[in-house]
Amino acid sequence: MLFEGKVLLISGGLGDIGRAAATAFAREGAKVAIGDVLPPAEANPPAGAHYTQVDVSDAAAVEAWVQAAEKALGPAGMVIANAATVTIADLYSITPEQWTKELRVNLDGAFFLTRAVTTRMRERKQTGSVVFVGSWAAEKVHAQIPAYAVSKAGMRMLCKTMALELAPYGIMVNELAPGYVDAGLSRKVWELAPEQRDEARRKTPVQQLITPEEIAVQLIRLCDPQNKHITGSTLLMDGGLSL
Repeated sequence: MLFEGKVLLISGGLGDIGRAAATAFAREGAKVAIGDVLPPAEANPPAGAHYTQVDVSDAAAVEAWVQAAEKALGPAGMVIANAATVTIADLYSITPEQWTKELRVNLDGAFFLTRAVTTRMRERKQTGSVVFVGSWAAEKVHAQIPAYAVSKAGMRMLCKTMALELAPYGIMVNELAPGYVDAGLSRKVWELAPEQRDEARRKTPVQQLITPEEIAVQLIRLCDPQNKHITGSTLLMDGGLSL
């Protein structure tokens, strides 16, 4: 029961990665609050999770969610910024509206959530963990998903900046950067081009795609309370793909 009595907030909690993380952390004793965009009647959150409908690109809505979660479960000591969206279109096809929405959800949303939670942690002098769910696309050019790659690159610098600011408070801030995940946003891409799934597997040196459950394992490791020194780091989980 690694996280017994601790509270975790996860954005994008109804997605494959969010659900896997919520289940894994709850198994380790955490009280889990998840947020996503679906109305409660349609959400079907993981068993035991406290659910709130929230648009992470709205700073006021995020603040209200963090307050509601704290009232229901207690002060959060862990936060995973996981909410994301992707637009499949090159630089000259993506619309201004799509570009703006993607950066607002993926980057602004991560900032609003992590700042809201860690502001409270600093005031309480509470140690804990922040993990940004990034991507190997933060440093490798992906011509068909430019807004996504740019948002994840920005998230990486946000991670480092926040890590430096929060280090004196004992709050560890890191990024988990997966490669090809057989779920979530990657699956949306592969639904439009199924042949790309097999190609992705072949391109990955370990010859395997990543499962949401495998990502959850690494999220748990980054949030381990015994981690008092790893901060501002990117854990690249891509099966050697970037090599």
